[in-house]
Amino acid sequence: MTEQSRRLTSTFVHPKAAAWGAPGGPWPTQTLDQALVSGDEIDALVGVVAGGLAGVGVGRGDTVSWQKANGPDAIALFRAAWRLGAVAAPIHHLAGSSDRNEILDRLRPSVFFGPTDQLPMGDPLSKPPDGIDSADLALALGTSGSTGSPKLALHTHRSLLYKALQMARVHGLGPGDCTLLCAPLAHISGLLYGILLGACGVRSVPMAKWDPTVALELIEREQVTFMIGPPTFFVSMMGVPTFDPAAVRSLRQISCGGAGVTPTFVRSASERLGCRIKRSYGSTEAPTVTTSTLEDDAELAATTDGRAVGDAELVVVSIETGEVVAAGERGELWVRGPELCEGYDDEVATAASFTPDGWFKTGDLATLNSDGWLTIVGRAKDVIIRGGENIAAPELEAVLEAHPAVQQAVVVGYPDPRLGERVCGFVVTTSPFDLEASCAWFEERGVSKFKWPERIVVVETLPLLAAGKPDRKALKARAESL
Repeated sequence: MTEQSRRLTSTFVHPKAAAWGAPGGPWPTQTLDQALVSGDEIDALVGVVAGGLAGVGVGRGDTVSWQKANGPDAIALFRAAWRLGAVAAPIHHLAGSSDRNEILDRLRPSVFFGPTDQLPMGDPLSKPPDGIDSADLALALGTSGSTGSPKLALHTHRSLLYKALQMARVHGLGPGDCTLLCAPLAHISGLLYGILLGACGVRSVPMAKWDPTVALELIEREQVTFMIGPPTFFVSMMGVPTFDPAAVRSLRQISCGGAGVTPTFVRSASERLGCRIKRSYGSTEAPTVTTSTLEDDAELAATTDGRAVGDAELVVVSIETGEVVAAGERGELWVRGPELCEGYDDEVATAASFTPDGWFKTGDLATLNSDGWLTIVGRAKDVIIRGGENIAAPELEAVLEAHPAVQQAVVVGYPDPRLGERVCGFVVTTSPFDLEASCAWFEERGVSKFKWPERIVVVETLPLLAAGKPDRKALKARAESL
C-alpha cells in the first residue's frame, strides 16, 4: 500500500438518482462481483487475487491500478478489486512512461501492478465483505483522445451493470454467444463487451494484440458471434490475402463506433463479412447510448448512429446559445441517463462538462431527427473553418470512401494565412486516386466547392491511436509540413 493514496470522489450528483435507484427503477441493486460470478476457471483466479489484495491492505474505496494487456491477469484484477469494493483503474498497456506516470500522479492508487509484475496471491476470498453497495465507485477510467491530459471518468457498479444488461438486450446476446475482445480492457468498450457482458452469460475471447490473421482463426475456432471495434479492425481482416468468408460465418453482428464509420464501409463490410454491421455511439462517460437492433432497417443502421438505448436521453443544443435546436439541425449533443458516469475526479472538469440538471456535454456535433435517429457529424473542436465556413470532416470522409478507389479516408485541416484553414484528405486506395480525381468526384456528388479537399495524400496505412482510431493529430502535423 502506498502512503499517499487517494480516495476518489466526485461532486456530481444525478438529479434522477432517487427514481433510478428506487424499486423497479433501471439501476440494478447487485454489485458487479455478485453479477459476474459464473463458476468457471476465472472465478478461482479472482478469489486468490482478491485474497492477495486484501492481504496487502486493499479494501472498500481503495484504488487498484495496473498496466497489462488483455488477458486473464487484467480480467482477474478488475473482478478482484470489485470483490473487495475497491475502484479498478486500468492504464492502457501501450501507454508510455510519461503518460503512465501522469495518470498515476492523478490516481495515487493504493497499489499498482506493471506489465511484468506478478499478481498478488492469497487465501481465496469467495465473497465480498459486508457493506459494499451498488452505488459505490467501481471504475476510474481515463478518457481517450489525441491531445491534452486525460480526465478520469468515475463509474459506479450500478451504472456499469445497467449498461451491460441493456447492451445484451439491444444486441440480442446471451448464453451461447461469444465476443472476440479486440479493444483494450483499459477502454470502456473493451471493458463493457469483454468483461461486463459476462453478467449475461456471454463468453469472451481476449486478444492481447490485434492481428487480423489471428483474429480470423479465433473467430472460426471459437465460433465468435459478436464483435465491436473501429473500421480499421475489419478492413484489415478483409485485407488478409487468404481471407475466406467461410471463416467468419459464425458472426451475426458487428457494432462499430468512433470516427470513420461511414455508410460505404458499413454496406461493403456487411456484404463481405456476411453479417449485420451497424453504427453505435458512446463515450467513456456515457457508454453506448445509441445503436440499432437487428429488427431495425439496415440502411438506417448504416447512415445513422442509432437511437437512444433504454432510459438514455438525448438533446442537441446550439453551441452559441445552449438552446435546444429543431429536429434535423446541427448542434452539440448532450446526454443524460443511468449509464452516465459520476463525473470526473476533478471538480473544475466536472463543472465544465456536466450541467446541474444532469446533462453531459459530449463535445460532439450531431443531428437528431424527429424519429430519434442520431447522426454524429464531427467534434466541435475538430471542425475545419475555411474562409469562415464550417466544414465537418466526417461528411467529407464519407464522400471520399464512397469512391470505388478509396478504401479509407481521414480529412483534416491545415493552416492557411488567407483562409484560416484548408482541407487535406489522407486516403488508403486500391487503385490510382489523386486531387484531380477527388475534385471530379466531389463535383459529381454535388458537394459545395468550399468543402472540397485541396490536398489528397495517398498512404499505405493510416496512423492509429491505441484504441484503433485514426491519429488526427499526427495527420494534421503531416498536412502542415507538406
